[in-house]
Amino acid sequence: MTNTISTIAELEALYGMPGERASLKQIDHLDALGQRFVAAAPFLLVATCGTTGMDCSPRGDRPGFVEIGDEHTLLLPDRRGNNRIDSMRNLIANPMIGLLFLIPGVHQCLRVNGRARISTEPSLLSRFVLDGALPTSVLVVHVEQAFVQCSRAILRGGLWPVDPEQVPGLAALLQEQVGSKELSSSL
Repeated sequence: MTNTISTIAELEALYGMPGERASLKQIDHLDALGQRFVAAAPFLLVATCGTTGMDCSPRGDRPGFVEIGDEHTLLLPDRRGNNRIDSMRNLIANPMIGLLFLIPGVHQCLRVNGRARISTEPSLLSRFVLDGALPTSVLVVHVEQAFVQCSRAILRGGLWPVDPEQVPGLAALLQEQVGSKELSSSL
């Protein structure tokens, strides 16, 4: 097919390489910023891939419904839904998982990639009782990559209006995440 990109080299020639900050912002754990973002997020998208295809499913609850076990571990209760369990089926075949945390009114989002296992450990389930009901299971996610995602898609999509005085911009978030490492001026 003509005009089809089919190699990494062609893709990189088309888009170029990511800027220094875009590369440095990816870390292998949840730092303090990532932990605060997870604690404040009432909504996330869960992406998985199994033998029959991919799935992207929404999850939502009160802020803090995803617990931080430690800087490498997230605990996500799985509450009763329509019982399609597409994500769970995928995780049985392939433990790789992608999480996209969203906070209404905040233009940035947090991306977390890693591996998950499905637990029915009674002591773990009991940590997530809601209105007297236990979750069916808990996803134990081992964090392998975490980073704040650029706000452009949310801004372009007009997902929600925001008062820029109340929300730190990407530059401030990156400065906190990347720290005082010597960086070029490109974002």
